[in-house]
Amino acid sequence: MLRQVLIRGALAAIPFVLWFLWAAWARRTGRPMGSTPWPWLIAAAAAVVGVSLMASVAFRTDHRGERYVPGEARPDGHVTEGYFEKR
Repeated sequence: MLRQVLIRGALAAIPFVLWFLWAAWARRTGRPMGSTPWPWLIAAAAAVVGVSLMASVAFRTDHRGERYVPGEARPDGHVTEGYFEKR
């Protein structure tokens, strides 16, 4: 779960990073700069995160018709992973 949150956070940061990189380049080359478009950056970040959520649903593995076998704690202290098996 933490990995998914970190991935979405990194995706949300992409518009901000691109904007500030472009702004730094524009300042160095002497281009006139306006103020930072915060609403547009937030909307772009939300759009990127929304598309990534839709893609994760569209491309996930489907386990319908399979039986889930939960992980078990073994006597030696290790825990086996759960898995799906065909019926």
